[in-house]
Amino acid sequence: MTAMIPVAAKKDFVRWFLKRYKLKRRECVWILNYLLSHEELLQNVHFTDEAHYCPRAMVISTINSESIPFRFYKGNLMTADAEKSFHDLRLHPDEKMYIQLNFPNSHTCPHYASVREENPFLPVELQVSARDRKIAERLLEESATSMSLELLMKRVDEALDSNDRERFLILSAMLNDMKIAKD
Repeated sequence: MTAMIPVAAKKDFVRWFLKRYKLKRRECVWILNYLLSHEELLQNVHFTDEAHYCPRAMVISTINSESIPFRFYKGNLMTADAEKSFHDLRLHPDEKMYIQLNFPNSHTCPHYASVREENPFLPVELQVSARDRKIAERLLEESATSMSLELLMKRVDEALDSNDRERFLILSAMLNDMKIAKD
């Protein structure tokens, strides 16, 4: 775990989430509301991805998600019975619980990002290394630059076709600047 997420931030997020999304299983709403009313439990809750790798976890999905409605994992056991997970929460309040929420655009949601933590149980082969992250960033930058160059060349061609000398000169200068910066 990198940073400890404050209980208040988790409460704010769960309230936000429950107001905006409808869950596939009503028991999941009960579980999240139960967490809201028990700060000591929420302190041990960690929102993460790929929760099925964690020793004790829940996967909860919204109705507009294509994921499974609900799963509870504990050790080598897995169940779709939300009541069993609820009882486990009540009986073991001091154990860490990892929760994965599946909802549309969850990976780009700033609210979820504010409480989501790295999964410490993710197998090494699934973790993104710093080297791979840099390669992906560089590829993204190169792709964006290439698209910008193509768009600018298209606009230069359009200026030529319409005999717009002033626009052609401006766009050509921009194109030359981009090519120089790229090299």
